[in-house]
Amino acid sequence: MSAIVPSQERLSKNIPKTLENTREFDETIVDPNNSEVCEDIESDEFSAYFREGTAPKILITTSKRPSKAAYEFTSELVDVFPNSQFMKRDSKYSIKRIIEACLDRDFTDVMIINEDRKIPNAVTLVHLPEGPTAYFKLTSIKLSREIDGHGRSSCHKPELILNNFNTRLGHTIGRWFQALFPHVPEFQGRQVATFHNQRDFIFFRRHRYVFKNKEKAELQEIGPRFTLKLKWLQKGIFDKYEEYEWIFKPAERVTTIDAGEMW
Repeated sequence: MSAIVPSQERLSKNIPKTLENTREFDETIVDPNNSEVCEDIESDEFSAYFREGTAPKILITTSKRPSKAAYEFTSELVDVFPNSQFMKRDSKYSIKRIIEACLDRDFTDVMIINEDRKIPNAVTLVHLPEGPTAYFKLTSIKLSREIDGHGRSSCHKPELILNNFNTRLGHTIGRWFQALFPHVPEFQGRQVATFHNQRDFIFFRRHRYVFKNKEKAELQEIGPRFTLKLKWLQKGIFDKYEEYEWIFKPAERVTTIDAGEMW
């Protein structure tokens, strides 16, 4: 008796539909070995970090009249990014003035935590000396102390994992995140910082390896957790008259930063 072979149509009906297998093909995904991509990498704003070994130096501050929640979050960010410093924001200091001061002191990036109704809700990131400037919506913040069984961080430089930054825009954002961390991780610290991109949302997690024995290791979350969504990317250093490279348009289906499976 011959076997009954199910039709392709019947097989497809039995496959559950998910967000990922129903996602439209994204023509902006690029091959990292593409010649145009390689040329971009050689001349983009972050090339000095990779080519010349420029060490990151980050100033982290807040919007004017920050809340306690903003202070707590920025404190954890200083712990996340090696070679970062916190500056208390005086009401008389505009972002332009802060950037000018950072340029005189060889900072490579400025990170400003914005808030609304005493809740941190956005991150403005400026790369120095010539830009770009990016604005991210900030959600789902969970501080280390709010994570059950969280581990303690150490002063070691973490390993960095970037997942699914596979488009032209994704390459830019991924290289920027990479340029916020020192070149050589200190593996003895067993710490890992992860930026995972899924459907245009960027999830941040930080863990440490815990070795139970010679054959078994586990991950212990350190924190904090937060989620970013890029709203716009602008050439130059924070000037409303500068050219925008990309702007999020809610009315359109945006697929410019590639997505993958969340762990």
